[in-house]
Amino acid sequence: MSWLRDVFGVDKPIIAMCHLQALPGDPGYDRVGGMKRVIEEGRADLLALQEGGVDAVMFSNEFSRPYLTKVETVTVAAMARVIGELLPEIRVPFGVNVLWDAAASLDLAVATGAQFVREIFTGAYASDFGIWDTHCGEVVRHQHAIGAEGVKLLFNIYPEAAAYLAPRSLPDIARSTVFNAMPDGICVSGLTAGAETDQTLLAQVKEAVGDTPVFANTGVRPDNLAAQLAVADGAIVGTYFKRDGHTWNPVDADRVRELMAVARRLRQ
Repeated sequence: MSWLRDVFGVDKPIIAMCHLQALPGDPGYDRVGGMKRVIEEGRADLLALQEGGVDAVMFSNEFSRPYLTKVETVTVAAMARVIGELLPEIRVPFGVNVLWDAAASLDLAVATGAQFVREIFTGAYASDFGIWDTHCGEVVRHQHAIGAEGVKLLFNIYPEAAAYLAPRSLPDIARSTVFNAMPDGICVSGLTAGAETDQTLLAQVKEAVGDTPVFANTGVRPDNLAAQLAVADGAIVGTYFKRDGHTWNPVDADRVRELMAVARRLRQ
């Protein structure tokens, strides 16, 4: 687990999602507010997360619904601008997630200096976005071609709103993913953002992958954090940190402080 402490400075890190507003080209983009509004709201959420004491942040284009599995160039360019403007104010390690495009996530990481990415790198799925295929070998070769070897890859092997086309158990998927694709970490999710990660599945995956770090990827709250971190090596939190626990609301610094206080007690 040494890389977790090297990157995050703590055991059992809590990575907070910084959800960017809809970007140019997205159906929900605010043409009146423009990129200025995206940057301002991204800054407000970033500062609230840092004020609340999170261990790291991960920027994603959460508001780019409906999602693409290969994004347009403008999406990566817009995200790079937002993160570039916020860089002087980022005080914690950060990662990026361009939904749902693994190669684009790595491009953004190289452009901004992100230390990790989370994406769907492996598998073929029936999903809300249609038949969803991946090309892990191509993406990892792209990682090396662009000089991103130092970027840690968090593999989401149980993607939201999707199911494997082949009937395989999640522990088997986790075991073969670690053997074949050498991820830096594995993420296990619930059905959608904010849906609790199944404790049994989390434990089965952890048992299957040995020393590879496993993250609870959705639905982490103060009341289940102890149980989740009893199994997982860290957690990625988005929805709970939002006002009223609603995914599309701004970050509520009080909710951040509440969960992080529990995390600190557990580490002690």
